[in-house]
Amino acid sequence: MVHVERKDSFQLRLSRYLKEETSHTLDVYLFVPGELGLSTRLIAEEVFYHSAIHTARTYYSDEHHLPLVHSRLASRNRLDSASYRLSLSLYAYQYVEALERTTRTLLDSARKLKQASTAEEDAPTKAPSTEAFAQSLREMQALSDGILKRLRRNRPKDERLYKYFANIDNYVSWFTEQQLLALVAHMPRRAALTSLKRELIAICESESDYRRAQQYNAERVRQDATRMSNKMRLLRRLIEHPITLRQRTRELGSGEQKAVKALATAVAMAFVSFGVLQVRDQLGDITVLFILAMAVLYAMREVFKDDLRNTLWHWLRKGRPKWRREYRDATRNEPVGRQLEWFDYKRYAALDSDVRDMRRRKVTQREEMVLHYRSRSRMSPTRFLSGYRHTRETLTLDMSLLTQLMSRSAHHIYRLKNGQAVRERVERRHLFNLVVRQTENHGRARLARWKVVVSRSGIVDVEKVADSDDA
Repeated sequence: MVHVERKDSFQLRLSRYLKEETSHTLDVYLFVPGELGLSTRLIAEEVFYHSAIHTARTYYSDEHHLPLVHSRLASRNRLDSASYRLSLSLYAYQYVEALERTTRTLLDSARKLKQASTAEEDAPTKAPSTEAFAQSLREMQALSDGILKRLRRNRPKDERLYKYFANIDNYVSWFTEQQLLALVAHMPRRAALTSLKRELIAICESESDYRRAQQYNAERVRQDATRMSNKMRLLRRLIEHPITLRQRTRELGSGEQKAVKALATAVAMAFVSFGVLQVRDQLGDITVLFILAMAVLYAMREVFKDDLRNTLWHWLRKGRPKWRREYRDATRNEPVGRQLEWFDYKRYAALDSDVRDMRRRKVTQREEMVLHYRSRSRMSPTRFLSGYRHTRETLTLDMSLLTQLMSRSAHHIYRLKNGQAVRERVERRHLFNLVVRQTENHGRARLARWKVVVSRSGIVDVEKVADSDDA
């Protein structure tokens, strides 16, 4: 099923792992509160699609050690250097994604622990216990340590392969250190976590010493945080490049649009010509009245020509895909699949019954505008690289365009605290509903719904509230 999480302050990341099935259909419905006043006049459909929706597909292996096995075969001259780079990059990429997702979950748990420690005694809390948080953190540290050891166990001696290994090893070491330091920085100050915090700091120092001993980074880079961050972003792109499928997007209907424009012009000119003949028969010679009548006819042509063209275009393209995306293997540049995409604004009444049931609409949501994105892909697993039959699709939804419609104003509320009236500043927040429907090989549709709380400063919270599999 689809996983939804907050990527950063303004971006939602929807990810799913696609199996051997060749046909996949994904529908994403974002219910925007009516008080924001979203319409095609404020943000056009094409503008939102190109600015706020970004998709990417990468190779994926559910056999987590398979990429590492391939890289070892390549290091023993059984596979070429391109296979070594791709396999090792896939191993590192899946580790980085898993570590990042786990760290985000632990940071949320740490935030809840902090809130629980400062909350009043009668305030309810869903924070996890300190022991459970420490156990999860130790499990993550143990898994991370084991993965790094397996990665470094077979260091290639061939210079052609070592440069790929050094870049990947350098990045995963730095990234692991950054994630652990983030946990240390946001860890609650409790006596039960003091020893664990020291262990994590020791691991970070060990990784830093390891990179220095391997001479991965120059001294001037280590001393400059900006240079180090820029270099690591470059290494991240180098890791993602061989495993990410290349995309080529083409807008559909350009030829049809020209034909509709020509047809509308021809129809308008036919009526104008007929009108000119009628006016000349009635008025005879060229007079001031004849010139005024001609001016009115040409003015009507300009007005109704555009309306006729837009009406014909919307009627012709209604329900049809607007874009075609072609996926190619980054190493061999061979096509491995295609995808058709739709995007439009809809009202609640125009949605399918299963989507309306999942939304569970109330009277207060009658003015919601629904942003509907659909993709229908057809992949060719036989053209994938040997040993890989899965892909990971990531759809990033940028909410910054919608936050610009929110008011900057804030208000204050009063509450009692220790017998005193206290005034607190409260920011305005809006509740978005996200419904995702996934269908594979024309099978049963699987739906899920998330609540997304958004303020003008970014996404506040993402919570899954319904799933058709649980019904």
